[in-house]
Amino acid sequence: MLTEPPRSPPLVVIRIQNLRQEAFKETQYSRFTQQELPACKPVLTPGLVIAAFTIIGMVFIPLGLVSLSTSEHVVEIVDRYDDSCVPPNYSNDKLKFIQSAHTDKSCVRILAVPKLMKKPIYIYYQLDNYYQNHRRYVKSRSDKQLRSKAGENDIKACTPEDKTKNGPIVPCGLVAWSLFNDTYGFSLDSKTIKVNKHDIAWKSDKDHKFGKDVYPKNFQSGGLIGGAKLNSSLPLSKQEDLMVWMRTAALPSFRKLYGRIEEDLPANKKIEVVIQNNYNTYSFGGKKKLVLSTTSWMGGKNDFLGIAYIIVGGLCLFLAVFFILLYVVKPRPLGDPSYLSWNRSPSG
Repeated sequence: MLTEPPRSPPLVVIRIQNLRQEAFKETQYSRFTQQELPACKPVLTPGLVIAAFTIIGMVFIPLGLVSLSTSEHVVEIVDRYDDSCVPPNYSNDKLKFIQSAHTDKSCVRILAVPKLMKKPIYIYYQLDNYYQNHRRYVKSRSDKQLRSKAGENDIKACTPEDKTKNGPIVPCGLVAWSLFNDTYGFSLDSKTIKVNKHDIAWKSDKDHKFGKDVYPKNFQSGGLIGGAKLNSSLPLSKQEDLMVWMRTAALPSFRKLYGRIEEDLPANKKIEVVIQNNYNTYSFGGKKKLVLSTTSWMGGKNDFLGIAYIIVGGLCLFLAVFFILLYVVKPRPLGDPSYLSWNRSPSG
């Protein structure tokens, strides 16, 4: 039986094979694959570890003390008013009180100033057990509509607050619809304290995210009213309360800026606050608080950062002392081959 002699591979195939072999050799013997590139390979000697822990502890503890001291100089007044602003005859049915259009929602609270509060004094409203980070809630908005008049009809993501029989809702969506609508009026010694509500929103929001040619339209005109109403004669770029609210919070307890007081409040004075308790937090067990706070170079009052620095610094100093004692009591020579597992005598 005659057999056909084997054919030699084409020159192209041979060339490709040669190139692959050359590339493999270059890759196989490169400094990168052989891990010969310059690298930092510190040897963690007992002295180096002890010195590192000591330095971290000596740096972190003073930072923590400075942070705590700075936070202690911030004067903060926190007043929860959602329960106190419900009349006694509605104490067992708070939801009926807040939903009724015939009940008086005004409430007067007296706040004591513990220390001198220097201007500017920031006014916040705090909501607890309010999940602004819920996926369906966060997605129920239209950034295109907020940004430009050309996107007025972009309401696909705004269901169920997307349109009425008169056309699209501007601004649409559940986030805008649930706009906070409690109001606060302040007075000291029978004199009204002015609240500055300008420049409470981010500059980037005013300049880029909320359009100067976008005006509220059909807002809060449906069958179910959610929260505050908007001035239809002002563009969204001027509606700073809306901008603050539309920047949704990540946690269920959050504060949002309401305004600023541009005058000092003397110590031991009584501030009278007239609250319009309109916002419904009773249906989901939420809490409402009014917060007055000064600031420092680190921001508002926050003890967590200082405590965290002190705990970490103290732990590092404790470990440094522990390793020193361990090294003195039971020293271990570096590079001693007798500590290798295969050099140890088998246990009986």
